Amino acid sequence: MKKLLVSICALCMALGVFSADREHTLKIYNWADYIDMENVLNRFPDWYREQTGEEVQIVYQTFDINESMLTEIEVGHEDYDVICPSEYIIERMLRQDLLQPINKDFGTTPDYTTLVAPFAKDKFQQMAPAGSDIRVEDYTVGYMWGTTGWLYNPEFVKASDLASWGALLDPKFQGHIFMKDAFRDVYSVLVLYAFRDEVARGEVTRDELVKTLTPERIKRVEDILIGAKENIAGWEVDFGKEEMAKGKSWLNLSWSGDAQWAIDEASEVGVTLRYIVPEEGSNVWFDGWCIPKYAVNSKAASYFINFMCMPENAIYNMEEIGYVSVIASPEIQEWANDSTIEETSDLSYFFGPEATAIHANQVFYPDLSVINRCALMHDCGEQNKDILDMWSRVKGDNLGGWTIGIIIILVVAIVAVIVTQILKKRRQNALQNKHRKNHNK
Repeated sequence: MKKLLVSICALCMALGVFSADREHTLKIYNWADYIDMENVLNRFPDWYREQTGEEVQIVYQTFDINESMLTEIEVGHEDYDVICPSEYIIERMLRQDLLQPINKDFGTTPDYTTLVAPFAKDKFQQMAPAGSDIRVEDYTVGYMWGTTGWLYNPEFVKASDLASWGALLDPKFQGHIFMKDAFRDVYSVLVLYAFRDEVARGEVTRDELVKTLTPERIKRVEDILIGAKENIAGWEVDFGKEEMAKGKSWLNLSWSGDAQWAIDEASEVGVTLRYIVPEEGSNVWFDGWCIPKYAVNSKAASYFINFMCMPENAIYNMEEIGYVSVIASPEIQEWANDSTIEETSDLSYFFGPEATAIHANQVFYPDLSVINRCALMHDCGEQNKDILDMWSRVKGDNLGGWTIGIIIILVVAIVAVIVTQILKKRRQNALQNKHRKNHNK
């Protein structure tokens, strides 16, 4: 019902474009279920009028994968005013000159983009094209962020079993692991496992491993994935968290926001789930707001990005979608500090030097010790084809138990339908023959 209402709202907003000129229309392209429609999006036109004295109508559309959004802009030259790509797509769009600068001169309106955590700004700067002097914060402002780790059911799996990404190869998990069907995310964490000894010896850094693809690194990750094929129950992007929440699966490579969603959903039906980042490290990912090259209403787009950085809106969005904002204001720190959590975390990297002992949910806000072993995911650049070829080989050679089970069920169902139809036809023919005999007597 909730998704239906969101779709109706989006449709109504889209229809509004026909009654408003394009200069006073803001076209937003975002991930599905990635904003608080009622408390944030629907309030923007009134807030914009208060700040500028101008009217604006919203056309709100959603996409499912980064690449489809990028193609619409890169090839189709679509005139979206605001988009929300992930870090590697931001990196690619900067390299291809597909973004406009964000105008942060808001007159008497405060610049809320200054509330973005320096930690996030530093990570975003790593997206700058090699050899350029681009200030990435001039072209994008962070929205949400998180890590990748194991979501697990402690009824079947012990935390100690998941201290390493090597759990993927543990035979006791045969047919019980759901993997993300996202080659960058999977590669970025497994390359840290594959070269853990080299990292320990100081021969290579985690950032370098994740950023620079080589044939050797791709081959090692491929070997791990092929070696784990008996353990992988299926490849998923969205349904894995639902299977975990229902207690139907043991282990899922998961994004932290999805993990928290599953933990919350599972608790309502009496299922306990937990989340852990292995010792070798992980990737830290970001989504950010950008103004594409072909945008028409860049003024309203800049104000919208500023509006999204207001602490109250950041909190509304976090509570609605389950992911973590990059905003690090005192209001956000207060929201993050949960007295019901006994363990404290060092969040000085995010909230500043005074935040060394915060009672925070570590799925949302990992301890500094976890962040120190995380690396930013990057665009594969010229190696895109190499890693895609590897991914095809892995998935083509990996029909896990869950996938095979589904295929068997489908085959059995098809055979059953065919047999039923044949028997039905035979019965009909028999009745027709009997009717003809009786008629001829």
